[in-house]
Amino acid sequence: MLQARALVSRYGETTAVDEVSLEITDGEYVVIVGPNGSGKTTLVRHFNGLATTDEGEMLVNGTPVEEDLVAARQAVGMVFQEPRDAFVAATIGSDVAFGPRNLGLSRSEIDNRVESALAAVNLSGRQDDRIDHLSGGERERVAIAGALAMKPDHLVLDEPLTGLDEPARRAVLSRLAALHETGTSVIVVTHDLRGVLDAADRVIGMAEGRIAFDTDAKTARKELAALDVYVPPRPTRSAAERESTPAPTPGSTPLQSTAEPAPGSEIQPAPDSPSDQSTSEPE
Repeated sequence: MLQARALVSRYGETTAVDEVSLEITDGEYVVIVGPNGSGKTTLVRHFNGLATTDEGEMLVNGTPVEEDLVAARQAVGMVFQEPRDAFVAATIGSDVAFGPRNLGLSRSEIDNRVESALAAVNLSGRQDDRIDHLSGGERERVAIAGALAMKPDHLVLDEPLTGLDEPARRAVLSRLAALHETGTSVIVVTHDLRGVLDAADRVIGMAEGRIAFDTDAKTARKELAALDVYVPPRPTRSAAERESTPAPTPGSTPLQSTAEPAPGSEIQPAPDSPSDQSTSEPE
């Protein structure tokens, strides 16, 4: 479990996180959303001690982070907004093995963790591939594998979909959903909710360093407009689902609703997706 208790974090005279209290239990899929500068990235950097707490405390599995940084960083895996800045090796296998190797594990245990982590992100057998030859989506999955190799209880991803094309987005989202199904907590920090809003068990909205709301995805749709955050349209049936719907038998008349549409219920065109924006916050 992750617990923030009246957490305060400052950068000089600027308060980035202002008395935030929350709990995230094991196995949750949580989205933390807010505009640039809302404090969301600074908040999650406290989850494993990457940021210093000025007031309050941060606990991981009941232990204050500063009392056992190693345990906190094993329990909370972090995938940064620009994964290329965090790579430490030239090849996939060597990079994913870096964390377990620093734990002093045996060669066989390291190999097992690397293979398991790569399988989880659909990169099995690619240990020798060079990272600088990978696509953006593949690099994101390597970064996720590196975090998974530490066997974390919670996986935190800061803007994992920024700059990815649609096939890469779908691949990353699919991997996150699969990880969540295995019991790993998934915590996604983002300003772009396409594909993640309706996957979440819980949505936490932030503004000016404080929690504006903490609720389920359905209720969050009503709250997000106040944060000036783009709300994607609700998902519709996929082409495959539409094709699987049985066609009416010859001579039959499909049932049709005779009810008049409610005022204002006409389908409106969905807004264009926003272009990628810079999501950097105070470091």
